[in-house]
Amino acid sequence: MSDQRIRRRVVVHGRVQGVFFRDSVRQRARSLGVHGRVRNRRDGTVEAVFEGPPDAVDALVRFSETGPRGARVSHVDVTDEEPEGLDGFELS
Repeated sequence: MSDQRIRRRVVVHGRVQGVFFRDSVRQRARSLGVHGRVRNRRDGTVEAVFEGPPDAVDALVRFSETGPRGARVSHVDVTDEEPEGLDGFELS
């Protein structure tokens, strides 16, 4: 069970740019052992891909629902995807 890996794509809506959202997600992902990436989108949302153990990915999705201090999340779209074997966590 420890080798099980899931992948989720999240799109976070609200006041989520300019509040250290991406860096906070990256730091939390690294501490949880989650791989993936996070980026700002032109429409003002933040998009992230999380890949790793189910409990850790779920914890990161929950963090994305509130974000860091200063963020005001209105809602989060979550999509399950097939894992690709990502390694590391990229901020772009």
